[in-house]
Amino acid sequence: MPPKHICSFCGREFPHGTGIMYVKNDGSILWFCSRKCRVSMLEFKRDPRKFKWTEKYVKGGIKR
Repeated sequence: MPPKHICSFCGREFPHGTGIMYVKNDGSILWFCSRKCRVSMLEFKRDPRKFKWTEKYVKGGIKR
């Protein structure tokens, strides 16, 4: 059985062979299930806890 990966942004599980593997300069690996997740995290620097479509969503908001 092929391994499954977990999206670094939304937290969803997706099968091996799909998605995007992003390798940072320090050697750490980030897996993304879609372009939407990759752009949200890397370009827009969004917090996944603030979006209802992610599995990392926190109901009631984030207290600062």
